[in-house]
Amino acid sequence: MSTRISAVLFDFGGVLTTSVYEAFEAFGAALGVDPRLPLRLLAKDEQSGALLVAHEEGRLGQREFEDGFAERLRAHGADIQGAGLLSRMQQELRPDQAMLDLVAEVRGAGRPVGLLSNSLGDDCYAGFDLESMFDAVVISGDIGVRKPSRRAYAVACERLGTRPEETVMVDDLEHNIVAARRAGLAGIVHREAATTAEELRNLLRV
Repeated sequence: MSTRISAVLFDFGGVLTTSVYEAFEAFGAALGVDPRLPLRLLAKDEQSGALLVAHEEGRLGQREFEDGFAERLRAHGADIQGAGLLSRMQQELRPDQAMLDLVAEVRGAGRPVGLLSNSLGDDCYAGFDLESMFDAVVISGDIGVRKPSRRAYAVACERLGTRPEETVMVDDLEHNIVAARRAGLAGIVHREAATTAEELRNLLRV
């Protein structure tokens, strides 16, 4: 008999907000370069990727990340300085009210809900009262590990008070869901609120 899913971990950027991909592409377009340049560097450029990992794990401060990533952008034709870079990158992100309502719905049904997020900048959660929204809040920069590390999922489940096999992770990045499943969790790749809500309600039987 399969274990019943009874708890949910939500990602932040791209799940509780509008698309991170679209925001980063808008940033690239505003720089007057290939709109996909910022995403491509973070995903495929070794130096940019190392900066991102170090920042998300809390080993590199916001300004150091901004200066380093601005240098990589300049090396590929962008005219930009480090100060304020992360604010510009995330300028187009907006809360997704349908997903915020879903978090409240699941919690209102008596299911434990937690946040497991890779942090990006000092102010990326501004405007969200995370402590009142969730039963547990786990931020990569605070615990020193980031998704898709198995340890990140283990810490989140521990703080939420659930076992991995009782928990589902909702994330917009497929590789984070692959990693969650390897760590014993169920997973939903988020694309839009209506589909995610239907999948989650079916899993939780609410």
